[in-house]
Amino acid sequence: MNRRAWILFAVVAVLWGIPYLLIKIAIDELSPMMVVFGRVAIAALVLVPVAAAQGTLSSLRRHVVPVVTLGLIHIVGPFLLITYGEVHISSSLTGLLIAIEPVLIALLMLRAEPLTALGWTGLALGLVGVAVLVGLDVSGDRWGLLGAGMILLATLLYALATVYVQRRAADVPPTALVAGTTTVATLVLAPFAAFSLPSAPVSGGSWAALGALGLLCTAVALLAFYRLIGEAGPSRAGLVTYANPVVAVLLGVAILDEPLRVSTVLGFVLIIAGCWLSTRRPAAVPPEPAVECTLAAR
Repeated sequence: MNRRAWILFAVVAVLWGIPYLLIKIAIDELSPMMVVFGRVAIAALVLVPVAAAQGTLSSLRRHVVPVVTLGLIHIVGPFLLITYGEVHISSSLTGLLIAIEPVLIALLMLRAEPLTALGWTGLALGLVGVAVLVGLDVSGDRWGLLGAGMILLATLLYALATVYVQRRAADVPPTALVAGTTTVATLVLAPFAAFSLPSAPVSGGSWAALGALGLLCTAVALLAFYRLIGEAGPSRAGLVTYANPVVAVLLGVAILDEPLRVSTVLGFVLIIAGCWLSTRRPAAVPPEPAVECTLAAR
């Protein structure tokens, strides 16, 4: 990757590693529903003008169903599950559990892209990593198990949405798609957020965390990620998945004083190894010239 791509990679890794810290800060004084609504509303306010300036908003008219579907399964569902899940578990554990997404995508794509023996090994390692994290980090804690379950369900929705984009919305301009889905999410959540307004004064820190979630971790991060895809290609851009959990854990331990257990490190290593192995593709075997010549001569 060139220097610009590396800068974009670092920016996305940080911006997608800090949401779990910011969510933890925001839900101290704001309801999870209010946090999710504020986040998507801020992102929509930024992304819609960007898509309009690029002249891509008109493309959404031909893709109303995919945009609405993605607004629900890629934003509303996961954002709510993650935010409510973080009420019961740490921000660092949240970031680690979400790192299992590439393994889930590989599992969902089995028919189209069958796994090799190495891929199945990676799938098993990733699932063992999740078992280590859930079984040791929140063992015996009913609310902790509920929170971890919410995060894993959110990750499954992320994986489903990724596959859905490839199959149903691949021809929609990225900025228009993100602008459309965040707008759909804002409209869906607005009535619920109206009944979740804070009943007591909210500190500037919580409002700042919410603003950063919407502006930086959603709008700017998405724009930077699509730019990274253009600079480095989708495969290399996807490697940012391996960096996000590291940022989430470091911030959780350093700022929120969350514990760093041996089981946390072990689970992380297993999940990352599983993601790497399950998403590897076998190298194409080049044809043998001699055989091709012989066949051509017949």
